[in-house]
Amino acid sequence: MSRPTLQRVWDDGRAVARARWYLRHADHVGPRVRLRGRARVRNDGTMHIADRVQLVSDVATLELATGPEGLLDIEERTFINYGTSISATTRVTIGPRCQIGTYFIIMDNAFHRLEPERRLERPESAPVSIGENVWLGARAVVLPGVTIGRDSVIGAGSVVTRSIPPRTVAVGMPARVIREL
Repeated sequence: MSRPTLQRVWDDGRAVARARWYLRHADHVGPRVRLRGRARVRNDGTMHIADRVQLVSDVATLELATGPEGLLDIEERTFINYGTSISATTRVTIGPRCQIGTYFIIMDNAFHRLEPERRLERPESAPVSIGENVWLGARAVVLPGVTIGRDSVIGAGSVVTRSIPPRTVAVGMPARVIREL
């Protein structure tokens, strides 16, 4: 084996070992999950991470969290970039082969009410579902109760407040469909 090939094999082995360590409290971690960097993981519910998921947490910390009744399900071959924060108090599902950009936020609960006298109360959670082969741009946000259809694209910096149909491109604040694919 040549020197670059040995280095690549070594780095890949370290990424698999790092995933095993940082995701040790997850309920299921696929055999070829890789983690680059140090993630912050808190699993008080159920966390499933399928085979060949790639997690990057080297430039900024990747955060994965589930509440006591929460389920976080990340399907195979999904790529999640650094600085992303995913919070599941009830259910967050990310389909296979998704690409999630840097500093992306997905949450199924707003964690406080809008009314000033009720701000310390937690509202009801609403599940979030991201379909197969979805590309989510950098610094975007997916709010509670949203479903993003398969093969869709969410533009960078968008705030997704309502469901997006399959095979569409959505951008803006709030995100609106601008074209079909």
